[in-house]
Amino acid sequence: MACSMAGDQPGRETYLSYAELDAAARRLGSELLERGLQGERAVLLLQPGLSYVIALFGCWYAGVTAVPVYAPRQNSSIERVRVIQENAQARVIISTAQGFVGLEDGLAASVQRLDIDALTPGSEAQWRMPDIGEDTLAVLQYTSGSTGQPKGVQLRHRHLVENCRIISAVLEATPEDVGVFWIPPYHDMGLIGGILHCIYGRFPVHLMAPAMFLQRPMRWLEAISRHRGTITAAPNFAYDLCVRRARPDQIAQFDLSSWRVAVNGAEPVRADTLRRFAETFAPARFDIRTFYPSFGMAETTLLVTGGSYTRRSHSMLADREGMATGRVIAVEQDGVELVSSGRRGPGVDIAIVDPVSLQRCEPGKVGEIWISGATVADGYWQRPDATQETFGGRLAGSDANWLRTGDLGVLHEDELIVTGRIKDLIIIRGSNHYPHDIEATALAAHPALRPNGAAAFALETADGEGLGLVLEMDRGTDAEDRAQARTAVLDAVSRDHQLQVAQLVFVKANSIPKTSSGKVQRGRTRERLLAGELIVLNEEEVAA
Repeated sequence: MACSMAGDQPGRETYLSYAELDAAARRLGSELLERGLQGERAVLLLQPGLSYVIALFGCWYAGVTAVPVYAPRQNSSIERVRVIQENAQARVIISTAQGFVGLEDGLAASVQRLDIDALTPGSEAQWRMPDIGEDTLAVLQYTSGSTGQPKGVQLRHRHLVENCRIISAVLEATPEDVGVFWIPPYHDMGLIGGILHCIYGRFPVHLMAPAMFLQRPMRWLEAISRHRGTITAAPNFAYDLCVRRARPDQIAQFDLSSWRVAVNGAEPVRADTLRRFAETFAPARFDIRTFYPSFGMAETTLLVTGGSYTRRSHSMLADREGMATGRVIAVEQDGVELVSSGRRGPGVDIAIVDPVSLQRCEPGKVGEIWISGATVADGYWQRPDATQETFGGRLAGSDANWLRTGDLGVLHEDELIVTGRIKDLIIIRGSNHYPHDIEATALAAHPALRPNGAAAFALETADGEGLGLVLEMDRGTDAEDRAQARTAVLDAVSRDHQLQVAQLVFVKANSIPKTSSGKVQRGRTRERLLAGELIVLNEEEVAA
């Protein structure tokens, strides 16, 4: 078996063997070649599932570049699809009859439509291998745009193979492993980590629609228990959500002893999340050493660094005053807890660089994380200026190109610790403040606040730059809950960060803009707040 897709009930999975995948990919590849589309781009407008896997390989069997996108729900805006199709200059959209509903008015008539469910049976026999190689463009991976407009990352076949090789090496993957993933295939963690790495490693992967996980997170753990899963990955919020939704009677039914690698990445990793999850699911035989904090991004194909899944602790305490001045100094107590994202993968080089002087930072100094190696992509599609800015970083006195990640971090004992993003950094009265730390403090202050439902950012005030904070309330809360949460949040932020909140806003669940992987879009949240586009629950007391 190559992969399976979960149904709405346990035991209702659909399966795809390697032979079936090969035949279906040949069938689609033959149709694409017949249409003269070799060397072109194809937008994959499909719901997560086995058809998505077939579409990926079908494109590659025809020498066509796959452009994975999020398929909007019926009657939803297709603006992002239109923007990506136009930017990629895609000549064809691969979808289903239902997926094409509503597209007629939003896309140019010249864009071909290909219904993946309507291919001619037996046409796979007509397929012939096209002229492709390691430098053939395989994927345009459009970034999720947490701090800007989406850009198409150019991934060639050699990039995919190289990153799969790195992942397999650091995870010590074998054909005896079993993957279980719900991350969508239009996200790099779902595409590379959840599909391609498993097929590269010749072990089966059981897939699940993201909506199924979000509706009932325990389905993910049920699948790991039932399939004896060994490898999976998710952003930090997913582990928090499992803890929040778990009931003792559910936990008692799980056996998570087969689970050996739980990758945690795509957003800041919180040490308290790792501890709470391990404590909650210890009765199901979950071992905290299973956790594998990591760092990666679409511009590096996926993985850059990863931790050791045999350690019980992945964190350190850093001096608070040092952090405010951009230095990480280890202390024994009363510090900011930082989680290591592990050591660099084989063939990857990391530099911590002063973004102004372009000099390497001295040990312990926070700087911009720069990456080099064969896994770094070939820039952005049709965006030469953005490509030069991001992929053309050069250390002072050197001609070698580095990828400028835009992330801030430090190397501590040869392990990468990510502290935030340059564009998100909040500077108040000369001190640096990292939004995800403030958000974690706020969310922990009161139980009525939703996990991953916080956005902290800088706001202009009469006294200079101040702190803005938008928080999502759980469903079923009322004015009294908001009043209590307000007091608790203001006290906690003042106590832990020595900051006064200039503007504190409560909003309904799912109001804060997020990327496809669940990362909070702080800049967009700030823009929507200032434009009056957020529905504020505490209108009478917006100013703190």
